[in-house]
Amino acid sequence: MTSYTPAQVTEKTGFTIDTLRYYERIGLLHEVGRTAGGRRFFTEQDVEFLQLLRCLRYTGMPVAEMLRFVELLRSGEATREERVEVLREHEARVASQIARLKEHQEHIQFKIELYSGAGQLASAG
Repeated sequence: MTSYTPAQVTEKTGFTIDTLRYYERIGLLHEVGRTAGGRRFFTEQDVEFLQLLRCLRYTGMPVAEMLRFVELLRSGEATREERVEVLREHEARVASQIARLKEHQEHIQFKIELYSGAGQLASAG
């Protein structure tokens, strides 16, 4: 079984050590394994799960909703539909964010063209 140190996990997931500890403390991450000397270690499954949490956080899912999702996940197969619904709702929010960002990008592109194409128009806010 492959195991990872906290430093390796931060490198693989982008989370800080403090975030890993926080996620463990609030219950997002199950109790992490410990060596005989008391040092934390993470399994490949832990890393994969943290990558899912990273995806959810990067796309704006609030920690409280992540906790709800994790509780559903740990409750087993009976909660499959609820988990799917949580992810569908989140995906819809992500799609909406992407659409807003696309609009902003187009506005920025318009200004770039305006400012780089006509010097006298560059001051036209």
